[in-house]
Amino acid sequence: MGQGREPRRAQASDGELGAAVARAQEGDEAAFAAAYRIVQPGLLGYLRGIVGDDAEDVASDAWLEIARDLGRFRGDGAGFRGWTATIARHRALDHLRRQKVRPRSAGLEQDVLDLPGPHSTHDQALEALSTERALELLRGLPRDQAEAVLLRVVVGLDGPAAARVLGKRPGAVRTAAHRGLRRLAALLGTPGVTNDDPRTLGESK
Repeated sequence: MGQGREPRRAQASDGELGAAVARAQEGDEAAFAAAYRIVQPGLLGYLRGIVGDDAEDVASDAWLEIARDLGRFRGDGAGFRGWTATIARHRALDHLRRQKVRPRSAGLEQDVLDLPGPHSTHDQALEALSTERALELLRGLPRDQAEAVLLRVVVGLDGPAAARVLGKRPGAVRTAAHRGLRRLAALLGTPGVTNDDPRTLGESK
């Protein structure tokens, strides 16, 4: 698998998504359903990484808001992915607040990570990200890393779009995603992956 395969898959459907959204804004219900089918799998995976088993309920709340405010959206297919991810994230954080669960704060590693050699940790981690075990492991990562990985890999956003969703600088999101993928690959026992950081997943510099 070549690096960036998942984002390319997302990009491949962005043209179709943009066209569906444009028709949906004109009142085409079938087009809205088509946009839902394109976006929902990645959105649900992202929410599972944040709220676990409550992802379906939070996604339903998010789609109610998406449908209500669809006429206000301006942008293309890729922009729609980012917009829906932002709405879903707000609903997820509201859900966590209602449950009185304080999201764990974790400072980003300040050292900028270099991409690994020929066998990319990013590629190796992608192979298993769709599994329930991988999502469970993601929930054990520092939250900044988990969200960066989910937005980049599962939702299919590029770096700047993921940064807009999280309200952070693209470089910070890139750093968090790299470290999260490296830790995830190590936990999944991916051959050839090393992690020289002895801290547990709940810890961050």
